[in-house]
Amino acid sequence: MSRLVERVKKHIIFVIQYFFQFLPIKKNKLFFFSYYGSQYGCNPKYITEYIIEHIPKDKFDIVWAFSEPTKIKDIKGIRKVKMMSISYFYEICTSKVIITNFRTTNLFRKRKGQYYIQTWHSSLRLKQIEKDAIASLPANYVEMAKKDSQKCDLLLSGCQYSTAILKRSFWYGGEIFEQGTPRNDVLLKEDPTKQVNIRSALGIPTHYKIVLYAPTFRKNEDLAIYDLNYASVLQSLRRKFGGEWMALVKLHPHLLLESSKLESHENVLNVTQYDDVQELLSIVDVLITDYSSLMFDYGITQKPCFLYVPDLEEYTRHDRSLYFDLKALPFRIAKNQEQLLKTIASFDGENYHVDLHTFFKKVGSFEEGKASEKVVERITEICFEGGKKRNEAV
Repeated sequence: MSRLVERVKKHIIFVIQYFFQFLPIKKNKLFFFSYYGSQYGCNPKYITEYIIEHIPKDKFDIVWAFSEPTKIKDIKGIRKVKMMSISYFYEICTSKVIITNFRTTNLFRKRKGQYYIQTWHSSLRLKQIEKDAIASLPANYVEMAKKDSQKCDLLLSGCQYSTAILKRSFWYGGEIFEQGTPRNDVLLKEDPTKQVNIRSALGIPTHYKIVLYAPTFRKNEDLAIYDLNYASVLQSLRRKFGGEWMALVKLHPHLLLESSKLESHENVLNVTQYDDVQELLSIVDVLITDYSSLMFDYGITQKPCFLYVPDLEEYTRHDRSLYFDLKALPFRIAKNQEQLLKTIASFDGENYHVDLHTFFKKVGSFEEGKASEKVVERITEICFEGGKKRNEAV
């Protein structure tokens, strides 16, 4: 019965889109969504904010789609629609440029004259993705990803190493935009006022230093792997770097519902529900992660990053293979909590900075803090100057 209902829903959606596709495309309309409408964040957010801050307000009509628009605060300069509503299909069918950070589903039918920018959601990744990880991906996802790549007109890259991955693994032969990652611009251009506002929103006093623990998800969703000895970690950070410390814990968005089960600890704040991890990275003094691509984003700040990987062998065997041997990375590694404390205590900032420089030179980083500006220049060209498109329609 459920399959029949799904087929009927898809048929209705295609009929709705069929009629909307007779309406003219509005050349100044931009349609954004992030992680299927779950948040206002990642690369689409920073492209949007650049437009709002630097482009005349009447030049673009900016539409964002959210799963629950009423839970997203009103943002000056954008209009909100609910994912999969009639308004959603009207807006996406009449937009000139569609921008997202994840795959579009088969329900998205690109029209002749539309332009689709796929920003993806990392500048560089440790875990293998797409075709490189095809053995661990569901067949329906692979089919959807292949179709999505056929619709794509522009794919963003943060470094030469990522470009090679995208060419090999994305079922995509079009243009790759080698100008950096919009969401990383905020990490290269510090904004003290914004940082104070973020701290204030989280209730963190200005004199506290901050460590962020942001691990990726595991297939089994076992929270036990994430339970650091926070008291010992904070004490080690005090001894090594001085000052008073607070820890933030942000689990992967896939674990949003599970995150409420985390045990509470003194001077530890669960920020899993905080939409924008880049804002968190912009205020923290130390990052602890594991296999997350956040390490590469945070690395451009030159601040200390530690990899806590107690399940390394199990993870690479059952979850996902890696692009790099961890020992080849500039970040310090610990396989248990005792090692983590020792790694913090023995941290050598001078050697770390040398290793970071060597690594980013090796991967050919494009990050200069101007990615959003460059993308908006391309969008402007597409909307108003008749820029070339790889695909007219699929």
